[in-house]
Amino acid sequence: MARKKLRVGVLFGGRSAEHEVSLVSATSVMKNLNRRKYEVVPIGITKAGQWLVGPKAIGLLKAGRTKIPSGLRAVVAPEPQERGLTPLTTTGSPQKLDVVFPVLHGTFGEDGTVQGLLELADIPFVGAGVLGSALGMDKIAQKLVFMAHKLPTPDFVYTTQAEYKKSPASWLRLCLKKIKLPCFVKPANLGSSVGISKAHTKRELTRALTLAFRYDNRVIVERSVEGALEIECSVLGNSKPQASVPGQIVSSNEFYDYDAKYVDGKSQAVIPAPLPKAVARLVRNLSLAAFKALDLAGLARVDFLVKPRPWQVYLNEVNTIPGFTSISMYPKLWQASGLKYPQLIDKLIGLALERSSTRRRLRTSYQPKSAWYR
Repeated sequence: MARKKLRVGVLFGGRSAEHEVSLVSATSVMKNLNRRKYEVVPIGITKAGQWLVGPKAIGLLKAGRTKIPSGLRAVVAPEPQERGLTPLTTTGSPQKLDVVFPVLHGTFGEDGTVQGLLELADIPFVGAGVLGSALGMDKIAQKLVFMAHKLPTPDFVYTTQAEYKKSPASWLRLCLKKIKLPCFVKPANLGSSVGISKAHTKRELTRALTLAFRYDNRVIVERSVEGALEIECSVLGNSKPQASVPGQIVSSNEFYDYDAKYVDGKSQAVIPAPLPKAVARLVRNLSLAAFKALDLAGLARVDFLVKPRPWQVYLNEVNTIPGFTSISMYPKLWQASGLKYPQLIDKLIGLALERSSTRRRLRTSYQPKSAWYR
């Protein structure tokens, strides 16, 4: 008897500045899903937040279409009885989903919001849950967790837009005193280096803060580790995660910004990274420590700043849904570690089902001794 195919919903697009990056990652994932094992259900989300389902979804989003045919509209209902897609028209039919592969980068996708919806719907999904996703997305929260676990990270300060507006001059003085120049200014919740600037002067720092506040109400300012190598390490697993060989990013710009990542095609990856064995081992160990500290699951890419001679290793940040094209660092690092791209996708789907099975065994109700609440 032929084994039933798993119905995999691939979720992409979204209300995020990383919408376009998500479309490229999702195209690669769907291309490499083994059609003998999986029935693929493309699920797109427009920049306005509309959901659409079916083979046309990726093309419509890439074309920038804002008017979506009503027959393609469907959403995940937050009810565990449904466990799938509910059409928004009377003519559509519900579709059960065995597992969802979120390929959503940034806000409203990587930050725990979609993960919360899928957990309410009791649908297994690839990657971390609500807490891990939220911590992994929020640069301030994750660094506070790193500090609590005594994991090395560059010095930083942070503020809200409201606090900054009360006294910009005094907050700038704090940055210059505690962080010094040059420094990096980042929105707390965003990825792909969107809204990030490197400030070399006080005037640049002011401009960088203005830019960052366009994307988030909370901003972090970090000390620049000058002369550092940009090192990345991929983590895979649930309760017993494994770390890949580390790789180095040689950026085409002063730092690995959006253009250097996706646009100019001039940045290079060096795999494995040119690190002494002891330093490479430390990077892998810190990757696993960060993964566990943030309560992550499935996958993560952990980014480091490594200053050579004398060697100093700093955790930069964690990405819970890293870029997933066949040339992205996350799969490339696993390729170099002996796990090919299609096998990596299989493994991630298996980990999603494993995590869901574990959660379903937990009790969600309690029977009191008496009906005191009636």
